[in-house]
Amino acid sequence: MRAVGIILAGGKNERMGELTKFRATSALPVGGCYRAIDFPLSNMTNSGINKVAIITQHNSRSLHDHLSSPKWWDLGSKQGGMFVFSPYQTGENSMWFRGTADCIYQNLTYLRRSNEPYVVISSGDCVYKMDYNEMIAYHERKNADITVAYRQVPDNDDIRQYGVIEIDAAGRITDLEEKPLEPQSDLASLGVYVISRPLLIELIETIVNEGRYDLVRDLLSRYRKRLRIYGYRFDGYWRNLGNIHSYFDCNMDFLRREVRNDFIVQHPYVKTKPKDEPPAKYNSHAHVTNCIVGSGAILNGSAYRSVIFRKVYTGENSTVTDSILMEGTYVGNNCVIEYAILDKDVILHNGARIIGTIENPIVITKGQEVRL
Repeated sequence: MRAVGIILAGGKNERMGELTKFRATSALPVGGCYRAIDFPLSNMTNSGINKVAIITQHNSRSLHDHLSSPKWWDLGSKQGGMFVFSPYQTGENSMWFRGTADCIYQNLTYLRRSNEPYVVISSGDCVYKMDYNEMIAYHERKNADITVAYRQVPDNDDIRQYGVIEIDAAGRITDLEEKPLEPQSDLASLGVYVISRPLLIELIETIVNEGRYDLVRDLLSRYRKRLRIYGYRFDGYWRNLGNIHSYFDCNMDFLRREVRNDFIVQHPYVKTKPKDEPPAKYNSHAHVTNCIVGSGAILNGSAYRSVIFRKVYTGENSTVTDSILMEGTYVGNNCVIEYAILDKDVILHNGARIIGTIENPIVITKGQEVRL
């Protein structure tokens, strides 16, 4: 192995509202059968990184349940493995992680007991497919201290919600600012970094001992002139699940053949924890167009341009359009659902209507019952 992996999956995201009230952002369902954590985790193993630490904190129960067996991501060997780290109390420490740098600091033993020359760090709430070996090769060619993956943000995306970088002609990062009010560039950091393992240990110890705990603000931005920090341009598909609208758009993207094929059909594949339900069942009056339908679903009504997860039931004469229905949702007869996100185990009684807009999809909380 040339690198060990760290996936930062412990952040608290209040912009996701009810969707992250009981789960971590990294545990959000995506694309009909995945969780968000599956994408960076699969990128690690598909790149030959078979020793990965996942650092969790807020609302981590469902995430821990999903990660209960490392074998689904080929991390069950004796030579590597999956390590899930959460805050814990000792005689000297009873604090939660105080930031992205501090969560690495409190688990430095993981890095000290490793022998690989590099560390690949990724956030756990982004949907993308990347070969980290190519990024490591670029890091070596540039003789960089740190390499940051970035992309050019399209005009219809608000760059102010990302870390914004500026680079010179040689590809070196000259400035990096987290969520600026007045961005000076259209280049956004993807939250994916390559750094040598000994250097990371040294830097993390230095900044935390100074009372600094944020990986971006206190390390990357602060050391941008002292260290050789380069940008690695990534032009593939990438979505950050930073708010409800981006989560909705990400799931709708999976209805596009080229996006769906990239993750599901083209090798290497994105892996996930399998479920043992029978195939979806379409009864005689069902009419389904351009949808993803999970295993164990039973459809009696109509569905258009929607992502329907496992064990969903829709009744007769019901219509689901441009919506996301999570696991175990029950839709009664004669219901209408448009531009909505129905969380897990929602029940819609006969005749219920949930109608949002493309600008503001309606979110129905986990386990809620909706009546006419």
